[in-house]
Amino acid sequence: MSGPARGGERLVHGVHPVRELLRAGRPVTGLRVASGRRDTPELEELVALAADAGVPVVRVDGDELDEVAPGAVHQGVVATAPPFPYAGLDALLAAARASGRPPLLVALDGVTDPRNLGSIARTAEAVGAHGLIVPEHRSAAVTPAVEKAAAGALAHLPVARVTNLVRTLEALGREGVWSLGLDGDAPARIAAHRLAGEPVVLVVGAEGRGLSRLVRERCDALVSLPMHGRVGSLNASVAAGVALYALLAARDGGVAPVGGDAGQ
Repeated sequence: MSGPARGGERLVHGVHPVRELLRAGRPVTGLRVASGRRDTPELEELVALAADAGVPVVRVDGDELDEVAPGAVHQGVVATAPPFPYAGLDALLAAARASGRPPLLVALDGVTDPRNLGSIARTAEAVGAHGLIVPEHRSAAVTPAVEKAAAGALAHLPVARVTNLVRTLEALGREGVWSLGLDGDAPARIAAHRLAGEPVVLVVGAEGRGLSRLVRERCDALVSLPMHGRVGSLNASVAAGVALYALLAARDGGVAPVGGDAGQ
């Protein structure tokens, strides 16, 4: 997880987030490991990766880690790293081109809970999405809780932080990327929508409030998830996860898109 550190650096803690930073070749300037912690295979791999990368590894008392990362579930591992490297929108599109698959992006509209952001990032990376888009205002940024919840996914998934989400969706549209807004009241189901297998950015709104009016109006289509129970809605990260796997199934041929036009 990331947090403030001296010299403008951030703290990254937890076995999985730190290990994935090292696996991805991201810059890490130092690593503290609790001296009394049992050396599990995961921890041994992490320390070996740090050594291979020339990262100084220091064994310290667990109390020192508690002071460095107060209130954090650090699992006996705390690394220092440069500030989180946000990417430009062009980097997300470049990642899609390099993959040889239609672009699959995720944009968040008003998602302020760090755990939701981290969980969405984790699922987005798992399905092979090419990037995550978060607004600068009224949205969670990449914070300690976000990197911890993402469990290392943010070491591999580019994140763009934009000033205006509506204009960003317009820019993506000019690049041939359709915007699908997740809306519980939309009659069109995401899995069967004809755009599901196309280059898309899935737009996820805040829990409870949903998509903002301007973002909703800008989306090329509004889609929903089937709900047959008595609970009227899903947690934002859960809904995003289900929707992303529906899009993945459509792209992999698991669902044959039927009906629906771009405006549905």
